[in-house]
Amino acid sequence: MSQDPAADAPKRPAAGKPESEPAAETADRPPGTATDVAEPPTPRSDLGVPGKPLERHSAFYLGFFGALGALLAYWLGTLLLATSSVLILVVVSMFLAAGLNPVVEFFMRRGLKRSYAVLSVILVVLVALGLFVLAIVPVISDQVATITENAPGWLDQLQRNDRIQQLNEDYDLIDRAEAYIEKGGFTSSLFGGVLGVGLAVLSTLLNLFVVVVLTLYFLSSLESIKAALFRLAPRSRRDRVTKLGNRVLGSIGGYVSGAFIVAVCAGLTSLVFLFVVGLGKYAVALAFVVALVDVIPMIGATIGAVIVSAIGLATDVKIGIACVIFYVIYQQVENYVIYPRVMAKSVEIPGAVTVIAALVGAALLGVVGALLAIPTAAAILMLTREVFIRRQDAR
Repeated sequence: MSQDPAADAPKRPAAGKPESEPAAETADRPPGTATDVAEPPTPRSDLGVPGKPLERHSAFYLGFFGALGALLAYWLGTLLLATSSVLILVVVSMFLAAGLNPVVEFFMRRGLKRSYAVLSVILVVLVALGLFVLAIVPVISDQVATITENAPGWLDQLQRNDRIQQLNEDYDLIDRAEAYIEKGGFTSSLFGGVLGVGLAVLSTLLNLFVVVVLTLYFLSSLESIKAALFRLAPRSRRDRVTKLGNRVLGSIGGYVSGAFIVAVCAGLTSLVFLFVVGLGKYAVALAFVVALVDVIPMIGATIGAVIVSAIGLATDVKIGIACVIFYVIYQQVENYVIYPRVMAKSVEIPGAVTVIAALVGAALLGVVGALLAIPTAAAILMLTREVFIRRQDAR
C-alpha cells in the first residue's frame, strides 16, 4: 500500500475544466441546457418535451396585454363618466370650503381655535340660509307669480309695434308664446310634466343638501386633508409643495369671497335702482336674479341686465331705456373699478386668460366649469411662474 495520501485521494478536475458528463445524460438534455449545473434529467412523457416560454417581445404577447390594458382603461373611463355628477358635487364642495376657509382663519386670528371657528362659520351660514328662506323666498315667489300674470299683457303691448305685428302675422310668434304662458305648456314641456317638475325640484334639493354637507365636512377637516396631500410629495420638496399648495388654496378662497362681494354689490345696486325707477313690484326678485347670475364670469352681468331691461321695456319704454342705460354704466364700473379692486389680492390673471378660461370651462362643465375656470387658470399660471419659469431661468 502506498504511503502517499495524495495517491489515495480522488482525482479532481483541473480548475476551470468541468468534468465531462456521461454521454447518456448529455443526450437526454434538451438543446440549450447548460451542462455545468447539476440538474435532474427531464422526465420523459408521452406528450413530448416542454417548449421554451413565450417571449415578452413577441407580437402575440404585446398585442394581448396591450388590448387588455386598453379595455381596462375604457372600463375605468366609463366608471368615471358614470360618477361624473357626484364628482362635480365633490369639486364644488371643495371649492366652497376653500372659499369659506378665509372666514375661518379670520376667526382664528381673533383667538378662536379652529374647531370653534369652523362651528361659528357653520352657524353663520345656517342662520343666513334660514333667514333667506324665511324672508326672501316668499317675496320672490309672489313677485315671480306677478311677473307670470303680467307677461300676457306685456305680449299684448309688444303686438302694437308694427314690426312685431308683421312678424306675428308671418310666424304667429306672440300668440304661441302667450298660449304657452297661459297654459303652462312651457314648464310642462321643459321638465316633462308635473312629475318631471317634482323630480327636478327634488333632485336640486338633494344636490344642495349634499353640497352643504360635503362643504361643512371639507371645511372642518381641511387642515388634515392638506397635510395628507402634502405628505405625498418627497421629503426634500415637501416644504415648497406645502407653500405652493397653500398659495393655491388661498387664491381660490380669495376668488370665492371676491365673487360673492361683487355679486352682493350688483344685487344691492339693482335693488335700489329698481325701487327708484318704478319697478318696486319686482325689485326683490329681479335683484336676486341679478346677484345670482353675476357670479358667472363674463356673461353673468349681461344676462341679468338683459332680463331686467326686457321686463322694464315690457312695462314702460322709458323704464326700459333707463334700465339699459343704468346697466351699461354699472357694468363699466364693475369691470374697471369694483372687480379689479376686489380681486387684486386674490387672483392675478390677465384679462385675455380670464376670457379663454371662462369659455373653456363653460364648454366643459357649463356654469360650474365657468365658475371653476378662473381660479384654476390663476393656480396654473402661479405654478408655471414659480416652478417652470424659475427652472428655465436657472439653466
